[in-house]
Amino acid sequence: MARRSATKDGRRDRTQALARIRSRIDGIDARIHALLNERAGLARDVGISKHKEGRTVDFYRPEREAEVLRRALERNKGPLRDEEILRLFREIMSACLAQQEPLKVAYLGPEGTFTQAAVLKHFGHSVRALALASIDEVFHEVEAANADFGVVPIENSSEGTVNYTLDRFLSSPLHICGEVELRIHHFLMGRMDSLKRVKRICSHPQSLAQCRDWLKEHLPDVELVPVASNAEGARRARDEKDTAAIAGDTAAEVYGLTVLVAEIEDRPDNTTRFLVVGRKLFAPSGVDRTSIIVSGGHTDAPGALYRLLEPLAKHRINVTRIESRPSGRRKWDYVFFLDIEGHAAEPRIAKALASLKKRASLFRVLGAYPRAIQ
Repeated sequence: MARRSATKDGRRDRTQALARIRSRIDGIDARIHALLNERAGLARDVGISKHKEGRTVDFYRPEREAEVLRRALERNKGPLRDEEILRLFREIMSACLAQQEPLKVAYLGPEGTFTQAAVLKHFGHSVRALALASIDEVFHEVEAANADFGVVPIENSSEGTVNYTLDRFLSSPLHICGEVELRIHHFLMGRMDSLKRVKRICSHPQSLAQCRDWLKEHLPDVELVPVASNAEGARRARDEKDTAAIAGDTAAEVYGLTVLVAEIEDRPDNTTRFLVVGRKLFAPSGVDRTSIIVSGGHTDAPGALYRLLEPLAKHRINVTRIESRPSGRRKWDYVFFLDIEGHAAEPRIAKALASLKKRASLFRVLGAYPRAIQ
């Protein structure tokens, strides 16, 4: 009897201790809620004081958001992981900004693509995401002010550059306002319950390429069908017998498919970089990247590229990426897309770019924007 009584007393003590902890959590939740409302009120006041007649896009400041996120990471001592802290603060800022109306963000759709995931990672869920059928449509909707910003893929760490995005900047007045780096995990999905029933796989060519080795090893005889997007592949897997798809796990939820095998990408660090495009340039955030387009006019002349890059080397500016594309002006004429570390408004970089511009037949700053925060 004594032992049973002691057990009951122990249970009662644990129940009481748990009740006290839960009471403390309730109190903390109430304070968090009050602080969130206070923050939202201050964010609204900032917007009203700056733009009484403005729209939400007029209040959006990517450089300010980047500063807030970096400070949150610097403060973080756990137990929450850095990526969780980033996600929470991103959603807080997204909700505060959307109090009057949400930002309209166009992206390369359809729903369930990695580009949609990049939109939500960068802007949070309190936006109106507009799925469009092509990169060209994304640019057009932002140019026409039907969307505030657009998100398009620019390069993958395994498969390289999305050339059409680069080419679109040759004719578009839009600027690069930000970048997103998204770890890409590919999932094999379908309505079947076994790999043995898979006769064909539909997916975007980039995704098929990023899973090439896994497919050769595990499904060497299956037909591979390139389609316009991973979401299109998931739709076909839903509607067609014996058809599977490779896509992100979100697509499985959207199209009601079963994940057959998770994370089949060949490289564990498989990452895609996306660009945020908009209609204006923004101020420095402190940790930035500048993208430019430049041509010397005679790219077949000896030392033409060296002459363009020399001012950057002279001012000790790091070029992190360079791509060449046909200019469209005449055959065998090329332009160069460069990414450099730092913001175009910084004095040292501004001086180097001014010197480069004097040597170029074509020069344009595509954007100066906060570097992706991981």
